[in-house]
Amino acid sequence: MSSILLARFNRLSHLQFLDWILQLPKQRSRRLIEGFPFNTTQIKIQIQRPTSILWSIYQKPIRLLLTLQLERILQSMAIQMVDRLLRWQGLQMGIALPEFLLNVHGPSGGILLLGIVGVCILLPLMTAVIYLSRSSKYTGNHVMHQTLSSYYYFMKPSLAPSKVMDVFIKAAEYVDMPVRRSDDEPLQKLFMVVRSELNFDPKNLKQEQAKFWKKYPALVKTELLLLAQLTRESTAVPFGLQSDFRHVLQLAPRLLEELMKMAVVARNDQGHGWLRPALGVMELSQSIIQAVPLSARKVAERNANAGVLTEGIAPFLQLPHFSEAVVKKLGRKKVRTFQDLREMTPNDRMDLLIQSGFSDIEANDVETVLDMMPSITIAVTCETEGEEGIQEGDIVTLRAWISLKRGNGLTAALPHAPYFPFHKEENYWLLLADPVSNNVWVSQKVSFMDEATAVTAASKAIQESLEGSGASVKEINVAVKDAVEKVKSGSRLVMVKFQAPAESTYNLTAYCLSDTWIGCDKKVIVKLKVAKRSRAGTRAMIAEEGPVQEDGIEEEENEEDEGTYDDYESEYSDDEEGEPEEKSRTGKHANGKSHVGNRSSGTDSGSDTDEA
Repeated sequence: MSSILLARFNRLSHLQFLDWILQLPKQRSRRLIEGFPFNTTQIKIQIQRPTSILWSIYQKPIRLLLTLQLERILQSMAIQMVDRLLRWQGLQMGIALPEFLLNVHGPSGGILLLGIVGVCILLPLMTAVIYLSRSSKYTGNHVMHQTLSSYYYFMKPSLAPSKVMDVFIKAAEYVDMPVRRSDDEPLQKLFMVVRSELNFDPKNLKQEQAKFWKKYPALVKTELLLLAQLTRESTAVPFGLQSDFRHVLQLAPRLLEELMKMAVVARNDQGHGWLRPALGVMELSQSIIQAVPLSARKVAERNANAGVLTEGIAPFLQLPHFSEAVVKKLGRKKVRTFQDLREMTPNDRMDLLIQSGFSDIEANDVETVLDMMPSITIAVTCETEGEEGIQEGDIVTLRAWISLKRGNGLTAALPHAPYFPFHKEENYWLLLADPVSNNVWVSQKVSFMDEATAVTAASKAIQESLEGSGASVKEINVAVKDAVEKVKSGSRLVMVKFQAPAESTYNLTAYCLSDTWIGCDKKVIVKLKVAKRSRAGTRAMIAEEGPVQEDGIEEEENEEDEGTYDDYESEYSDDEEGEPEEKSRTGKHANGKSHVGNRSSGTDSGSDTDEA
């Protein structure tokens, strides 16, 4: 009967169930009704078969007794049902706290409870709010938005390489660096050590120094710490400035990357950036990583017949055990460029170094670093996909294979930078620029560190390009397989699209610039011929085509013949403020595909992209 009673209770409401119970005595047969066990209470109700007389006498007391007992039963059932419903909603957990914590009127007065609420609730909430408010100030590269605004504002098209430092230190991360009263004396001492790199005018030395110290204190501090790195005077940095010194160097790589992006970002209607400040940024980046003074990049004298170098000593100073005196000795032995030293056979180079005063161990150290240095080659083509030539207004596809080789056989490797105390990976920038007009048409960052990403990017780019031109599946598979092999052999593919300019012939230059190594940059001449758009919609055939090569930035003679941007090795003594000349146009020809070959073969695309 207990199961019947439960079933009835589950189907009926409280009042309906009670009415049903009270109607039981009117039935002819009575059975034993046992109550429900709820918790520790068990209620038993017995109703025997009564006679009509006895039932008429005890009917009201029995009804009253049943009503009271059922109210208790129903209350217990309701409590248990509510408890079951709460348990069905999910797992509940609680913390047993001592009573004195919750007793506001007790000895503690609720202070401990307020402390727990503050530490466990308010403090994490405030931390989250502060973190979110500060993180909104930064870009994806962990550089402040204010820094990008400053770089964009202070970047100028005629910015000389010697002035790039002045823009670089204006980063908000450096401006916000604290300058304490106790820093005055250490900064004065550091100034005396590095002042030769400040390029003060000897005739107005006092005025120049006074002007320097009037600058914003954080800028003065940052510049002196950077000069300490460039001059390899890190040991001269006082102990109180060591933490700031490390902070400045740790931020430098990513700030320089953003400064490079601000140099090549679109500045005109054609979407072109600026070449001269971009080259200056790369020079500064190389010098900071290798701890080489900017003054070492000057070409002191160009008279090769006098037995001196025809380029600055900066590339030599990144080699171990090298100094200015050693470089002068090499110059007397007809080694006038860094490329001359690299192209020597190991045995000849070893003999030369020993004759210049190196021990066998020191000469082997030099050989080890030279084997780590990259040799870059570039192969560039520009064409309109599916067409025979390039006409004004076409979408031109630049395809560049950048190949990297090392003497030790590695492709991905960390650079030799013993004076830079933080982890730094090699990165390269591909620029397609017009040196005469100072315009950067295309820019892209390239990395050789992640081969898997490069394979995926090159395969996808080749497949999409061939599918658009209507190639067969077999041709696509063969081309993708060839691209993957190139990537695995140490090359990267760069594919960028840009709009063809007005009809003319453009003498462009493709630069591949390292942000880490000095003297490893490469450039090739790219002759781009743009034909006038035909009214009938037909394409003009190629009137002139042929590869024009140039091996590297060190080869200056070919530059003079081309009449382009003067030597990439910057002249820090010349700060030209005038605007560059207008873009040179050598003639109007029916256009064709522009192709530049170099002895390299390349592969997969780089990791980051910035199109000017």
